[in-house]
Amino acid sequence: MKTVEFYFDFGSPTTYLAWQRLLQLQGQYDFNIDYKPMLLGGVFKATGNSSPVMIPAKGKYMMADMARFAKRYGVPMNMNPNFPINTLPLMRAAHGALKLGCFDLYVKTIFEAMWINGNNMSDPSVIGSVLTAAGLDSAALMVSTQDPEIKQTLIDVTDEAINRGAFGAPTLFMDGEMYFGQDRLDFIEEALS
Repeated sequence: MKTVEFYFDFGSPTTYLAWQRLLQLQGQYDFNIDYKPMLLGGVFKATGNSSPVMIPAKGKYMMADMARFAKRYGVPMNMNPNFPINTLPLMRAAHGALKLGCFDLYVKTIFEAMWINGNNMSDPSVIGSVLTAAGLDSAALMVSTQDPEIKQTLIDVTDEAINRGAFGAPTLFMDGEMYFGQDRLDFIEEALS
């Protein structure tokens, strides 16, 4: 069975689209998703890259393009009015969720809070209430963000992504090939079929 390695950060709207599309593809093809929570800010710093929205013309185009892809995939998407969001606690908590055994629900909850509901996920009280409303143990997840082992794991996965050639999110690997961006998932689908 094939595996798609999915390096992601919740702060990227295109990563939200890639996550939605990967779940759709899992309904059609037999493959595993190996989730790799990384810190996009760390990737940008190491590679000298920055968010496309920092270039006004590119940012304007991307907004329209993401709306087209959301329509194509049949998924809801709203630009978060609080964008950009510092995702450091969210990405640490993703590693905490892996340890706590609630990863899939955590990922769904955070992506929907960010890119459907427009919650201010930089605010710890908002994060707590979003997690609690989803039935997650927000206290345990928030405590995990201060665990030295969790902190180091996020650094290690981010460094791993950089060393493999990542310069942004989403970055995916399958059969040794790198694919950058949710608009390259057609190549993954082609390889799966």
